[in-house]
Amino acid sequence: MRDKGNTLGVGFIVKKHKGKNGEAPLYLRITVNGKRAELSMKTSIDAERWDFGKGVYAGYSSEVKRLNTQLEQIRGHVTDCYHQLEARREVITIDAVKNLYLGVEKAEFTLMKLFDYHNEEMKKTLRWGTLKNYYTTQKYFKRYVIKKLFVRDIPLSQLKYGFLTGFEKFMKESNSIIPDKPCNHNTIMKHIERLKKVINLAVQNEWLEKDPFSQFKPSFLKKEIAYLNEHELERVENKLFSIPRLAYVRDLFVFSCYTGLSYSDVYALSKDNIQLGIDGEKWIVTNRIKNNQQVRVPLLPKAEFIIDKYEENDRNKITGKLLPVFTNQRMNSYLKEIADLCEIDKHLTFHVARHTFATTVTLNNGVPIETVSKLLGHRSISTTQIYARVIDSKLSQDMKKLRAVLPKKKLSKG
Repeated sequence: MRDKGNTLGVGFIVKKHKGKNGEAPLYLRITVNGKRAELSMKTSIDAERWDFGKGVYAGYSSEVKRLNTQLEQIRGHVTDCYHQLEARREVITIDAVKNLYLGVEKAEFTLMKLFDYHNEEMKKTLRWGTLKNYYTTQKYFKRYVIKKLFVRDIPLSQLKYGFLTGFEKFMKESNSIIPDKPCNHNTIMKHIERLKKVINLAVQNEWLEKDPFSQFKPSFLKKEIAYLNEHELERVENKLFSIPRLAYVRDLFVFSCYTGLSYSDVYALSKDNIQLGIDGEKWIVTNRIKNNQQVRVPLLPKAEFIIDKYEENDRNKITGKLLPVFTNQRMNSYLKEIADLCEIDKHLTFHVARHTFATTVTLNNGVPIETVSKLLGHRSISTTQIYARVIDSKLSQDMKKLRAVLPKKKLSKG
């Protein structure tokens, strides 16, 4: 029997080498996809009366017919178990058929149930922006097992290394669930990275003995960090907008350029986050939404000006926020308009402001990388070092100036 590559074989064998006094034990043999299981029938038969070619009792007596009928019923029962698994669109294996036949069908976690468990458990600890990514990852893996494995779900015990390599290939050939967010290499790796975190939860709870994907190491392609250089930032700051919403979004973007705060951190700010620092000046003191790391940012004049500008804003009075913030999606949509109007040929998003603070505003003006790391709320300075290439450009500029002032007299050959 074959279906979508699956094969089933059901038969009986007599093991004469285990027999005594002319009788030998009878076994049920089940074969699924080339893998075999043999179950003792707990009985011995007259080996001389067994037709090894046909796998039945030989003869025409009523007793022989009765015994052969019982064997045929067992064959039918095993075949029914196979079809039950098929109807439930589960992965068909020798263990699955054998356990269902024996009535000891193992209740185990499946991949989708594991995702459901993870997402429910993490509601209390992960912010929505992160949690929704796990829901998206679950959708992609669900689409994969349905379209490529022809099942609705897959038991954790059936997950193998090839499951991920197959998923990677599937994603490269598939359309994105989110139309404006194509599945490039790094996006695919992020989905796999999230799956590995979910699988680790199963290992911790002892639903899996070990991580079946331990040998799979997601590889990310390095990409250029988008930020505004000094001249681009000046164009954004000095641009006069006739549309109020664009002027307002520009102000919030510039505020982030001079504080290094992400969208979610700016959104969470209230007046209580403005405190006097050790120098007697105003500082922003808050905890990052992403990692709960405390950040203490001295207010630069341009950031303080924007706070003062919106101090009497009606929305602030209602919400208690420091600044009236749109949704991140709307902010990014308006920033595209701002980039066009400022003739900036870059994909401008709110997070570009944080990169601009790290590069153009701080590192490029000589602020030590250790200080920048603290201002950004990074737990490790290695995270901040991705901006180090800006230091190289600064070094290049400084060396050009040095070449201009150094004497051009050549050394004597002697």
